[in-house]
Amino acid sequence: MIRSELVQLLAQQNPDLSPKEVEKIVSTIFDAITRRLAEGGRVELRGFGAFSTRSRSARVGRNPRTGDTVPVSAKRVPYFKPGKEMRLRLNV
Repeated sequence: MIRSELVQLLAQQNPDLSPKEVEKIVSTIFDAITRRLAEGGRVELRGFGAFSTRSRSARVGRNPRTGDTVPVSAKRVPYFKPGKEMRLRLNV
């Protein structure tokens, strides 16, 4: 599911809200999650899962097209750990 499909589904399930209002709600939620992760925090949604970041150290990578070695700098990457309820629903 992509973002526009999510907005459309939520708008259908909540006819009292306009699609513009639903888009604003979805954007606010995603922005809040992104902002918290950028601060180095964690976002936990009970029954769904937890978003956090993990650190990756610097390394030497390889350009797949040319085979040349390329330095890859250290960075933080997003990580999602599904909650127990989600894991149970996926494996029914």
